[in-house]
Amino acid sequence: MRERVCQDLKKVFCGAGAVAAHQLEGGWKEGGKGVSVADVMTAGAHGVPREITDGVLPGKNYPNHEAIDFYHRYKEDIKLFAEMGFKCFRTSIAWTRIFPKGDELEPNEAGLQFYDDLFDECLKYASNRLSPCRILRCRIIWSPSTAAGATVS
Repeated sequence: MRERVCQDLKKVFCGAGAVAAHQLEGGWKEGGKGVSVADVMTAGAHGVPREITDGVLPGKNYPNHEAIDFYHRYKEDIKLFAEMGFKCFRTSIAWTRIFPKGDELEPNEAGLQFYDDLFDECLKYASNRLSPCRILRCRIIWSPSTAAGATVS
């Protein structure tokens, strides 16, 4: 009975993975990427709240600067997603890779190339039914200096 249920679930269940660009990419100053809110958000700890700083300050830990280094290792990570049987890979796009300052008339070609390469890598595993899915969100114009000293819990 259990085996039949598992096989039935495999037919209808869509195993998927979801990530957020700022939480995994790293490569925070590579490929022409601009500064985002996440780039000036420090790590927190028990009893120590996260901070949004006015720029990158010495001695502070900014965890998304390296994250899991997906920017350099996405091919390995996508392969692992496919090997785990995932059928969908949902990611967000770091708009600061596409429009580094937020007011450009033309997109950053290196940023476009990164995402083009990422989605092409997903499509390599199409026979395993791994499909890319991206989330597009509105850009919000924000300046780190407007939130200097603010904390995030």
